[in-house]
Amino acid sequence: MNDLLQQFQHHLKTEFPFLKPSNSKLLLAVSGGVDSVVLTGLFAKSGFDFVIAHCNFKLRGKESERDEAFVKTLGGKYNKEVLVKRFETEIYARQHKISIQEAARKLRYDWFEDIVKSEKLKVKSEKLSVQPVTSNRQPATGNLKLETASTFYIITAHHANDNIETLLINFFRGTGIHGLHGIPTIQGNILRPLLFAKREEILSYAKGNALEWVEDSSNASDKYTRNFIRLQMLPQAKEIFTNAEDNLLQNIERFNEAEILYNEAIALHKKKLLEQKGNEWHIPVLKLQQTAPLQTIVWEIIKEFGFSSHQTTEVIKLLQAANGSYVASATNRIIKNRNWIIIAPLQTETAQHILIEEGDKKVIFENGALALSTAHVSHFTLHDAPSVASLDASQIQFPLLLRKWNQGDYFYPLGMQKKKKLGKFFIDQKLSKTEKENVWVLEMDKKIIWVIGLRIDDRFKITASSKNILQIGLVKSF
Repeated sequence: MNDLLQQFQHHLKTEFPFLKPSNSKLLLAVSGGVDSVVLTGLFAKSGFDFVIAHCNFKLRGKESERDEAFVKTLGGKYNKEVLVKRFETEIYARQHKISIQEAARKLRYDWFEDIVKSEKLKVKSEKLSVQPVTSNRQPATGNLKLETASTFYIITAHHANDNIETLLINFFRGTGIHGLHGIPTIQGNILRPLLFAKREEILSYAKGNALEWVEDSSNASDKYTRNFIRLQMLPQAKEIFTNAEDNLLQNIERFNEAEILYNEAIALHKKKLLEQKGNEWHIPVLKLQQTAPLQTIVWEIIKEFGFSSHQTTEVIKLLQAANGSYVASATNRIIKNRNWIIIAPLQTETAQHILIEEGDKKVIFENGALALSTAHVSHFTLHDAPSVASLDASQIQFPLLLRKWNQGDYFYPLGMQKKKKLGKFFIDQKLSKTEKENVWVLEMDKKIIWVIGLRIDDRFKITASSKNILQIGLVKSF
């Protein structure tokens, strides 16, 4: 019956050598189930100081109240402080449009982090003061000692079977290799020291040491994905493959090692492909086309910018798409601009490449804002100011690309039939170096239609045959 305790203590020394009773303060997540009860007993027998944290999600009526009362009793058994938080989980899930399981997980870990932060502040304020030696958090008199800061960790009771279930859930969800390593043993300040132990080993230890725990009745229902895997899928798999659980655990170890090599290869590809320019990332189209495996590399790049795996194919299509084509996530756009794929933030105040769609009325960018309006020529008032561009709407095709000018750019200045490079045009305009650095252009299908604040392109001017006018004004300048 003590085998698990010995394995646990050995596991702490080998996998968590930084975790010592003398310098660690632990926050144990305790539900009252057998896993967390055994975890509590193992840490108590190993001489660690800890606080128990219990979440009452108010999802199971009287049973939730029973669990809370039990955990408080458990705290009394080990003479440890018990912190309890009650959550309106169903309301939170509805408000944030997420599942009950997702809501419970977020509420739980957010609260744990709040506890740890408050405890750290408490220690920081006390560590330089001389305080009386105390035991069990009770005031005492006698010898004095200098308080020193402790390291705080959140401890959960996830075990080997949880790891197997997570592996299978991620496999069927299609998370890729990153989901096949199972549950991380160490994740920031969250530690999971029971991942080495199987459920039956934990249960055997609890019975052998006459430990009491409470059963969550929802664990007997297979309507939840994890329960279905535990109650239905794995037992059937074990009828065919006797060592199914051991094989899956070994696969997790292999996947962990494979992921290390995978990440190293991905990092090399990213280094070759990605060029950072301000807060944008630029990728040469030709280089990306020649990259293999293309699907995997593209996914590993775009997932960091809020894109889903389903958008990978759309992004790859941009390589052959027309100039100005794009794919958007909630936070970024991936734009095809000539020989480049550009990943730009949606916040146009900071983006260096901004797409303007038909119907947009106002676009904010680094130098100010553009106001767009369309009118029939009969209702049009001509503006001579260089801060206003008046264009023949029939010659304009959206989307337009707003960007900073580049060396090699050219256009046909209004009144001229020949093209002129912007560098030469700026010299003619006697722009200073600083003024040149701040010039933006408006581009349509690789053609510059307006050097903003200076001159429109002659090919898009208003003529006698023009019927509708697109007017764009620089209405604000910083």
